[in-house]
Amino acid sequence: MNKATNGWVSGFLGVLIFSGSLPATRLAVADFDPLFLTVCRAAIAGVLAGVLLLIFRQQRPASIDIGPLLVVAGGVVVGFPFLTALALQYVTSAHAIIFVGLLPLSTAIFGVIRGGERPRPAFWIFSAAGSFLVAGFALIQNRESSPIGDALMLASIIVCGLGYAEGARLSRRLGNWQVISWALVLSLPLMLPLSFYLPPDSWAGIGQPALFSLAYVSLFSMLIGFVFWYRGLAQGGIAAVGQLQLLQPFFGLLLASVILHEKVGWALIVVNIAVVLCVAAARRFAK
Repeated sequence: MNKATNGWVSGFLGVLIFSGSLPATRLAVADFDPLFLTVCRAAIAGVLAGVLLLIFRQQRPASIDIGPLLVVAGGVVVGFPFLTALALQYVTSAHAIIFVGLLPLSTAIFGVIRGGERPRPAFWIFSAAGSFLVAGFALIQNRESSPIGDALMLASIIVCGLGYAEGARLSRRLGNWQVISWALVLSLPLMLPLSFYLPPDSWAGIGQPALFSLAYVSLFSMLIGFVFWYRGLAQGGIAAVGQLQLLQPFFGLLLASVILHEKVGWALIVVNIAVVLCVAAARRFAK
């Protein structure tokens, strides 16, 4: 496989891993405070990332990389997890997935601003069409809404798109797993003390689903998924590979249906086929 194809494969694996994030977060906030969940998942992933950096003796990032790494940390380590955890107290995971359909557009826009990419005009047409298909489908399937929850989800999409684009730009120089690892380590001095300061009043009341969900979002959503995702964005292009996120809501909806018993209609297959076509067309016109 060539570099671009490898990027799409890696990006797809990242999307599969991220698809479980919202359903897992929904389960976790049933027993955990959203702020504790945010700092705890970042602390667990940060400690593991630090161990990996030490084992493989990775060189410290240059001073010019610290600012961009803090942007990554603010977007994907703190911003997106915290804002979505707050939002999922007001809306279902199926409703939150409406906004995930807008994430490819957000990533592509920041890919232009921060990554210097210049997709062809047709790319934006197919990208917008895919985003509207996902958002419209999820909205029809789940009409529950909350102004607060919707505002929090919209904010999370903006900061996440920035974190994705900035991380992909850095990955070309620092390496894919190194970027998320250094971002986690930089956030560790804040996240680790807060995780000890904000624990639940009693762990006896924390159910196994919440504990398993905490483990998932800490290991997979916060660390392992980004290894594949940043590699995919760096190799295949931020705007192009970012379109794979259009598939994430459908995987997430299936998981929400199976795990959380949230209803999803038969139209999922039809719309998913249309979205796949949009992703394929967007890829063609990304360069």
